[in-house]
Amino acid sequence: MKINATLPEKGRDLRLDLLRGIANWAIFLDHIPDNVVNWITTRNYGFSDAADLFVFISGYTASFVYARMMLERGFLVGATRLTKRVWQLYVAHIILFVVYIAAISYLALRFGDSEIINEFNVAGLVDQATETLRQGLLLKFKPVNLDVLPLYIVLMGFFPPVLWMMLRQPNLTMIVSLVLWLSARHFGWNFQSYPAGTWYFNPYCWQVLFVFGSWCALGGARKNRGVIDSPITLYICFAYLAFALVMTMAGRFPDFGAMFPDWLYGAFNPNDKTNLAPYRFLHFVVIVILVIRFLPKDWRGLEWKVFDPLIVCGQQSLAVFCVGVFLSFVGHFELMMSSGSLFAQLFVSVTGIAIMTVVAYYISWSKRQDKPLKAPAPKPA
Repeated sequence: MKINATLPEKGRDLRLDLLRGIANWAIFLDHIPDNVVNWITTRNYGFSDAADLFVFISGYTASFVYARMMLERGFLVGATRLTKRVWQLYVAHIILFVVYIAAISYLALRFGDSEIINEFNVAGLVDQATETLRQGLLLKFKPVNLDVLPLYIVLMGFFPPVLWMMLRQPNLTMIVSLVLWLSARHFGWNFQSYPAGTWYFNPYCWQVLFVFGSWCALGGARKNRGVIDSPITLYICFAYLAFALVMTMAGRFPDFGAMFPDWLYGAFNPNDKTNLAPYRFLHFVVIVILVIRFLPKDWRGLEWKVFDPLIVCGQQSLAVFCVGVFLSFVGHFELMMSSGSLFAQLFVSVTGIAIMTVVAYYISWSKRQDKPLKAPAPKPA
């Protein structure tokens, strides 16, 4: 079958690293409740948030990295490399899962606070420890804030045939993804969780962001550049962002929300995150259009030193994400045990981001040490 996708140019795209670093920092801040600092994240000013950005970039990056390999070395090689990445993600999740529940259990016993076990959804470990751990290995049992990585694992696990199809029929693959998303919303399809309920991030729905990222990476955005650069598109995007801001503020402030009719307020509040509401997906598409239009790959600002911490955190995304999830629990617990003052919130937020950044720099430095030194150039005779 003919290849109809447009492969991305070789070389690192620092925009991906920068945006992924922003997503990691925002996820850390958003996971700390009653924290004034998380008002700087995008979830407070529109329908989509850092989770949407994380999933989209994951799909974009997976295509950026593995599409050329699949074409040059065959489907089997590309699929095995993707499977290797899935295994790395799974191991990271299990390590984070064990450390997370161990920390919660220890602190609950140390400070005699049994409510923290219920708050973080690990009560099953007390009553049925063996079965709960088994379900955790199957990705069915997930403590609070450990939902994104299992979603990522599932999406990457099913990605090899999707990528094969995307390379040959990108538009058709995108359409099938959209149909699956809308069908799952209509028929209520979702993965089952343990001990009850369904996944917080419905994989049948959230796959559309992952596939959309792949579609953009493999020429979808480039082939529609005329639409993206149209003045009419720009006006529509800004109008929708303003509308999303108003509706989100209405949900944040009840007195402001009471000013709108119930049918309008109820259509957007609460925000349907589990099944990725259409207005949420559209909000993210608008953001992608504006980024493509105003943030080119060769923008010199990407080399500014002020962006280095974010870019490095984006380059070491998996480790930084895992550290950030654990630190968000530590930060939440610290605020619960302390006064929860403004200073405490600032301290917890800044310290957590600093630790994540140090971890990213250390891993980058460590990887450079594993590479062999270049042989010195021979001296001229």
